[in-house]
Amino acid sequence: MVEYHDLTIRDGCHAISHKLTADMIKRHCIFAEKSNIPVMEIGHGNGLGASSILIGKATLSDIEMISLAKSYLKNTKLSVHVIPGLATIERDIDPAITLGVDIFRIASHCTEASMTKTHIEYLASRGKTVYGALMMCATCPLAVLVEEVKKIKSYGASAVIIMDSTGSFTPDQVEESFKELSKLDIKLGFHAHNNLGLAVANSLVAIKNGAEIIDVTVHGFGAGAGNTPLEIMTVLHPSNDINVLESIDALGYKAPVTKVINILTAKHTLHSVFEKKILESAKKYNVSLIKLVEELGSRKLVAGQEDLVRVIASQMSEQS
Repeated sequence: MVEYHDLTIRDGCHAISHKLTADMIKRHCIFAEKSNIPVMEIGHGNGLGASSILIGKATLSDIEMISLAKSYLKNTKLSVHVIPGLATIERDIDPAITLGVDIFRIASHCTEASMTKTHIEYLASRGKTVYGALMMCATCPLAVLVEEVKKIKSYGASAVIIMDSTGSFTPDQVEESFKELSKLDIKLGFHAHNNLGLAVANSLVAIKNGAEIIDVTVHGFGAGAGNTPLEIMTVLHPSNDINVLESIDALGYKAPVTKVINILTAKHTLHSVFEKKILESAKKYNVSLIKLVEELGSRKLVAGQEDLVRVIASQMSEQS
């Protein structure tokens, strides 16, 4: 049975500059409970401990968000996204454990699984459900990805989420990846971005080839071109008696539109969160959008390096 994880008010926070409100949390939790959503995720778009002037300041603290969500959730489990380096065990994870977070997803770049070791081992030792999550997997050779998943399994994670953060995967690539990864005897999940309009197709192919967890958002609400739409997946591949069609529109989430910038970042395997910085920098420094994305892609920038976009655009302007 496939399990849908609703990331609308975590990944979707990128689309609202992390300005998640108490009312949005309340409405979404009520929706999740009513619709039989098995798991929903909450927090700053970059996860626990990420709220900052540099990355984006959240309206509410992690503790406020988690506490409010737990007060409404009775059957739906609550998960959080954790990037080691942004989140620490003492400051961020321990309070989340105390507040009753059910699932911790520890994320790293797809070639840096070793960064998750300390956090995964700690949570496993505390008896918590902990997953690994590998971001930007379309940038990684499959043989390397296999070894990184093996590492996460050895640390004690009960599942690994394969994240197409750049929205670059094609169905053929998803099929090849999951056929190989499914040999590793660990639960697999898939997180798609819709830059090329393939999020639903890729998610269905992942299911067909062994994925047991699929990340979704309401109307695909998320960074850049958005994610796999919850409502479409529950029609094409029903699961867990989820029924969202009666109440989903009342939430007010606006479906993202795929723009040229989203297609370009997918083509050059750049993280979807780069969209705003690229558009702002291209305009400010009067450089070609296409050439700027090409340059960023050639430098293989990863999530967390958004500040370099402005620097590189400035250098290109001076050289023109």
